[in-house]
Amino acid sequence: MDLYEHQARQLFEEHGIPVPRAEVTDSAKEARDIARRLGGRAMVKAQVKTGGRGKAGGVRLAADPAAAELTARQILGMDIKGHQVGSVMLAEPVDVAEEFYVSYVLDRGAGGFLVIASAQGDMEIEEVAATRPEAVARIPVDRAEGVSSAKAGEIASAAGLPPQSVDVLLRLWQVMVREDALLVEGNPLVRTAQGRILALDGKVTLDDNARFRQARWGERDEPYQDPLEAAAAERGLTHVRLDGEVGIIRNGAGLVMSTLDVVAGCGARPANFLDIGGGASAQVMADGLTVILSDPAVRSVFVNVFGGITACDAVAEGIVAAVDTVRLTKPLVVRLDGNNAERGRAILGERAHPLVEQATTMDGAACRAAELAHTA
Repeated sequence: MDLYEHQARQLFEEHGIPVPRAEVTDSAKEARDIARRLGGRAMVKAQVKTGGRGKAGGVRLAADPAAAELTARQILGMDIKGHQVGSVMLAEPVDVAEEFYVSYVLDRGAGGFLVIASAQGDMEIEEVAATRPEAVARIPVDRAEGVSSAKAGEIASAAGLPPQSVDVLLRLWQVMVREDALLVEGNPLVRTAQGRILALDGKVTLDDNARFRQARWGERDEPYQDPLEAAAAERGLTHVRLDGEVGIIRNGAGLVMSTLDVVAGCGARPANFLDIGGGASAQVMADGLTVILSDPAVRSVFVNVFGGITACDAVAEGIVAAVDTVRLTKPLVVRLDGNNAERGRAILGERAHPLVEQATTMDGAACRAAELAHTA
C-alpha cells in the first residue's frame, strides 16, 4: 500500500526525521488560513499516489495566503496520471543549499535490502543513473545486520552526502523496518542554508501482508484510477505505469529499479514498474504480459529474471505457457540468470516463438529491447 506524501511525512516525524511545517486540506478556502499560519508563503502540493506532480503543475509556490487559496483551487480536482487530486498539502518553504536522493528498497532477488543514494537530488534519479552512473551509489544492506551508524556512514560516503546526513539515514532505515515498508524514499533530502538536513518529500510503500499491523492507514487502499494499475491490482501484481515504450517484468523491487535504470541507459524509456515477486508461474507471467501488452505505448517487453527460490526453468516454462495463452503482439526479450538458467534458456529455445528473443546479460537484453522498441 502506497502512502500519501503527508502520511509518509507523518511517519518521518514520528521517527525523528526533520520535515518542514505543513498541513493538509481539501478546501481552497482553508488553504488561505493554513498559509497564514505558515507565515504567508507556502508550497502547495497535490496529494496523489503517483510521481510527476511537479511536471503536471501539481506543486507550486504561493507568495501569500490569497495566492495559496487560488493555487489550491486550481490544483484540487486536477487529474495527474489518472489520479484525481482530492487534497493538497501546504508546506513551509525552505532555503535549500543542496538536494540529495536516498531510498531503501526490498530486494527480493538478493534476499535482502538495497539502498540507492545520490548527491544529485535536484534531478530525477533515472536521469542521473543514465547520464552519470558513477553519481548513484547502490549498496546492499544485510537483512540481519541492518543499517548501523557505521553502515550509514558508508552510505553517506559512497553517495557523497554530508556527514550530518548519517542520523537521517539511520532514521529512514528505522521507518523501513519498524513500519513494515517495502520502499522508503527521501526525494529530496536537503541541506538548508543553515546546515540542517530535512526531508522535503517522502514516499513510503507498506507491505500489504502487514496490514493487520498498520490498521491506522486503512484496511484497503484507494481505488485505482489508472485502468492498467487497476487490472494489475486485481491480479495481485505490483504495477506502476510510467511514460515509456519498453515494458518491464522483473522479480524483486530493487532489481526492477535497476532494470529501469539500465533500459534508460540504452536510450529508451521504461513503460512501467512491474514486480512479479518471488514466483513466476504460467499464470503470473500471463497476467503480467496481459497488463503490459494492454498499454498501447508499449513497443517491446523486457523480462529480466534472476532465479533464486523460483528456478529459471520454472520461469521459462511459465513464459512458454504464457505466450501460448496471451496473444503476443510485441517482441519479448528474455534474460534469465541464476538457478537453472541454462535449462531455462533451453526451454525457451525449444519453443522458438518468433517474437521471443534471449540475451545472456542484462545490459545486452535492455539495449535489444530498446532497439526493438525504436524500430517497432
